[in-house]
Amino acid sequence: MTIAQAVSRFGSSAKAKLANPAATGEPEDQLRDPFERLVLDVATLLGLPAGAVVPVGETALTAERSRPDYSVTLRGALTGFVELKAPGKGADPRRFRGHDKQQWQRLQSLPNLMYSDGNEFSLWRAGALAMPIVRLVGDIESSGAALGGDHLLTDLFDAFFAWNPIPPTTAPELATLSARLCRLLRDDVTEALARQSAALTTLAQDWRDLLFPSASDEQFADGYAQAVTFGLLMARARGISVSGSLHAVSSALQPTSSLIGTALQLLTDSAEARQDLSTSLPVLQRVLEGIDWARISRGRADAWLYFYEQFLEVYDSALRRKTGSYYTPPEVVSGMVSLVDEVLRRPGFGLIRGIAAPEVTDRRSCNRHRHVRARRAASNRGDRVG
Repeated sequence: MTIAQAVSRFGSSAKAKLANPAATGEPEDQLRDPFERLVLDVATLLGLPAGAVVPVGETALTAERSRPDYSVTLRGALTGFVELKAPGKGADPRRFRGHDKQQWQRLQSLPNLMYSDGNEFSLWRAGALAMPIVRLVGDIESSGAALGGDHLLTDLFDAFFAWNPIPPTTAPELATLSARLCRLLRDDVTEALARQSAALTTLAQDWRDLLFPSASDEQFADGYAQAVTFGLLMARARGISVSGSLHAVSSALQPTSSLIGTALQLLTDSAEARQDLSTSLPVLQRVLEGIDWARISRGRADAWLYFYEQFLEVYDSALRRKTGSYYTPPEVVSGMVSLVDEVLRRPGFGLIRGIAAPEVTDRRSCNRHRHVRARRAASNRGDRVG
């Protein structure tokens, strides 16, 4: 089979579907079977063995969904996603409006995403167009077997199938990459809660009961996404693989990072919850698996120092300002500490050990401890504490 023959078969099958008076659902739904066949035909043309490429369709297609129509695996590993649009909408999401535009704003964080309306095909990586948009010759709704295509379509599919994560080599690169994927995970959680996912709704309620009674769904989604992302990052920093079972990851973290390990286990143990997050969570695992922390840190113990500040700037700059996540350069901190130490050793204070003297305390810490003790005492007396 040639690419021309594969496109001809795609056109013939799609026309029959789209023109069938018994067809139900949205026009893009009628492209699903023809598109799946096209994917497998092109995979064969590219020399991939039968069964190597598997397009896995999203089962719950609703007008308000934001998950892509397909995830595609190659030899059992996630390689990318596909979003189908109604014929005539095109394959340039930058021109979309309404729900399609909102969906693109979420999906553009994905590292390997194909769009198609049957006439056009495009490939996107982290929101950037990876190669020129390919347009078939003819029209998917009317051309039938006369629909034409050439090697440009083959090249686009070849690039899609060949994708592999490019590991970051610096802490800022890692912060940017993980922040985008964490944001995608947060949005997946938020959407699952909005459609009243049983697993995540229960988990959110447990979160409130145990930790934050007044937390909104948005706050839970934010906490969930960041906890999982940093749990996986911590695992990679410890040299633990995150490509397989997340239960195994959490267990491997327990000996050295029991709190992180326990949090990761609680948040990811539910198979139903993982299914709700089947777009973002597998991508996060696949991309973070390639991290070489030793290379990123270059042996510096302070490599994490600015990480969260940079992470938050990409993830949610408004949250960064709200939480005051700004870090003083270590050179400034060192200078301030040295200055205070020097002053404490002078005659006015006369502390030979300077800042290390037992008489030196953090007044704010003392005030906090006194306030806590006062609240406990009042509580024991039965007083009302404001």
